Amino acid sequence: NMKLGGLGPDYETIKEKVKKLKLQKEYSRQINEYNMKNITVVQRLPAKPQVSSVSRQKALEYAKRIPRPKTFITRPSDQEVKGAVPQPGTSLPQIPSLESLWDRHEREKELVAAFKSLHIF
Repeated sequence: NMKLGGLGPDYETIKEKVKKLKLQKEYSRQINEYNMKNITVVQRLPAKPQVSSVSRQKALEYAKRIPRPKTFITRPSDQEVKGAVPQPGTSLPQIPSLESLWDRHEREKELVAAFKSLHIF
């Protein structure tokens, strides 16, 4: 009596698998109930140890003694400068002459060339 494969589903094996799954679920339900009844409440982990206020005070005093970084004063943007109307009676700031600007440009150009030759830049 050999059973050959057919074209349709095999209902007998499906019924066996479903029965096995039902038994597994029933067993897990019974175990869960047993554990809920018999297991006492597990004590929770102890809370973090309290940090003494002395060490906190020391840390705060240390933080007070650290020098703060210097803040840079920002210049007003070009739009703010253009929008500003000079008050009557105040003189405008001196505009550097073209020669002084050209000299400064040449000096900075030489510095950049020196940095490039040292391969720093």
